[in-house]
Amino acid sequence: MRKVFIIGIGAGNPDYITVQAINALNERGAFLVWGDPSLYDSTLRIIDRIIARGTVAFEYEVVPGISSIQALAARHKITLNRIGQPIHITTGRKLSEHLPDDSDDVVVMLDGECSFKNISDPSIDIYWGAYIGTEDEILVSGNLKARMHEIERIRSEAKGKKGWIMDTYLLRKTAAH
Repeated sequence: MRKVFIIGIGAGNPDYITVQAINALNERGAFLVWGDPSLYDSTLRIIDRIIARGTVAFEYEVVPGISSIQALAARHKITLNRIGQPIHITTGRKLSEHLPDDSDDVVVMLDGECSFKNISDPSIDIYWGAYIGTEDEILVSGNLKARMHEIERIRSEAKGKKGWIMDTYLLRKTAAH
């Protein structure tokens, strides 16, 4: 039986590749997935569909990677959640509908529209990062209302310069500023 590895290669910095990933890459077939294959990625769904068709038989193993969420928290030197509190992970599309009521810590991925600009609550801080772990890394943090236009501008300029952008951010309710 053939075996394919689905390997998370981290958030962009080659140093984020785990020893497990390096070992799996030695003389084997693999799909390399930016970040972690189990978090907001369709690779596993595609593999399951290929297997379901029955045209080729193989098994696969998933090797986790450092996600952009983990790298974001590390680069900002913060924890993702606070003691005893949940964290909510969502997409920009869902955030544009509403900010979740049940969590004071919300991580947002896949937000091409800067959905944070629709949030008017003055008690929210943002920890934003783009190209996390690479030479082009950009980090911005602070009160959301005070920093949102700056982040929009920086994001637009970076995307225009490189032709693409990969960013994520944490929204955190705090005491009123």
